[in-house]
Amino acid sequence: MSLLRQQEPAAAVPLPTARGGGAHAAGRTACRRTGRLSGRTRHKAMGLLLVTPFGLLFAAFLVAPLAYAFWLSLRTSTLVGGDHFSWFTNYQQTFTDPHFLAGVRRVAVFGLVQIPVMLGLALLGALIIDEVTSKLAKVFRMTLFMPYAVPAVIGALMWGFLYSPTFGPVNAISHALGTGPVNLLGHGLMLTSLGNIVTWQWTGYNMIVLYAALQGLPREVYEAAKLDGAGQLQTALRIKIPMISSAIVLTLMFTIIGTLQFFTEPRVLEPTASSVITPDYTPNLYAYNLAFQYSEFNYSAAISFSLGAVVFLGSYLFLFATRKRSGLK
Repeated sequence: MSLLRQQEPAAAVPLPTARGGGAHAAGRTACRRTGRLSGRTRHKAMGLLLVTPFGLLFAAFLVAPLAYAFWLSLRTSTLVGGDHFSWFTNYQQTFTDPHFLAGVRRVAVFGLVQIPVMLGLALLGALIIDEVTSKLAKVFRMTLFMPYAVPAVIGALMWGFLYSPTFGPVNAISHALGTGPVNLLGHGLMLTSLGNIVTWQWTGYNMIVLYAALQGLPREVYEAAKLDGAGQLQTALRIKIPMISSAIVLTLMFTIIGTLQFFTEPRVLEPTASSVITPDYTPNLYAYNLAFQYSEFNYSAAISFSLGAVVFLGSYLFLFATRKRSGLK
């Protein structure tokens, strides 16, 4: 029995070095995890640090002024009653103000005529330069885009000189042709003259946007259309325009927003045609004159936010109506 007991294999005893190795491995794994977490934290902190200057400027120059303007719109200041909190009384007055409503109607009529003309010319120009591959296309593209590079104030001043009934060249040419004086700044032609300025300045910009969308289309579709016997007109109407419908809707939406905020051109031409461009000619011009000529800052702020609500609602309804065709959500 003693011999058998001596021949039995001894039980394996774990070495202390093995235990120590496992502890070191676990420690290294924990260090790696801690290093990864600290690295992610550092990346997040660095991202927040880089975004902080923009966030501060955004809060200081957009959020804070908007909040202050909204606070002003909820108050009323009079000589008799003083400055007091009136809630939404200014907004109720805005949507019953005949001057504000007349400006909105005038801008709506202006947009119904000017927007289709401008976007139609922009789309036509984009389709033309998409077909032409010579150096003439580059010259044509740069020529149409150049008016957008001119500041709106300078462009309006230039066209105001051309429209002037006293020393403008347009009136001189009409006299030379024997057609009589043409008052382009009169009641009958003022909206047409303003529409000409806006079309001259923004057609090239919209054309470049639509041309970029056309450049992104696959050329295999055009080759397949040619093999099927489609001409250039059919390719443009049935292939190109439907495939860039999202870009067309996007430019149309931005144009509607800009039209409802119409301000620069009437403001520049107001001294020249003061009898036609009244202080309430457009909603933005009305809000500007109320604030800086009549010192009605509370009511002016309410008009500005009311116009913003009209722009937001109009843009949302337009996107909702065209979301299936354009693909925009």
